[in-house]
Amino acid sequence: MIVLNINGESRSVDVPDDMPLLWVLRDVIGLTGTKFGCGIAQCGACTVHLDGAAVRSCVLPVSAVGSKAVTTIEGVGASAVGKKVQQAWLDIEVVQCGYCQSGQIMSATALLAATPEPSDAEIDVAMSGNICRCGTYVRIREAIKQVATGQKVAPQTIPNVAPTASPAAAAAALLSFVRVEDVA
Repeated sequence: MIVLNINGESRSVDVPDDMPLLWVLRDVIGLTGTKFGCGIAQCGACTVHLDGAAVRSCVLPVSAVGSKAVTTIEGVGASAVGKKVQQAWLDIEVVQCGYCQSGQIMSATALLAATPEPSDAEIDVAMSGNICRCGTYVRIREAIKQVATGQKVAPQTIPNVAPTASPAAAAAALLSFVRVEDVA
């Protein structure tokens, strides 16, 4: 029997020591907000907090958790930073399909709890292990900055282009919306 501290509650589970924490959370305890993505700690969908640090639960054996506090997406809103991050995600309308977003929120919350005013480089490093197939990276960054600065940011939307506009005008309107950041 393994005793875990999950979202502030003590939970006893009878599972093999090498069972990944992800499967204990989802299949044994029933907390399904943490997602399975790749199974090799590369996509970030399974991110949870272990004593406040973002970790990939798909490769973390449950026996390695010990007495450390586990926080999942279901419990992150209990912290002040987690609540602000969740609100910023709504304000900025980050989510498209939503599959990766629990992991994104968990990584962003860990970053902001440790570094309340992160630089762009610090955001890049903290969020680099989280993949979003929908490509909401710009909105994710804006949501993180909203929490860091306390200033509301308007959600970015693709501008409507009149159907009678020429293809060149439509392309120019769309390109004026797209932000290109330095990529090296």
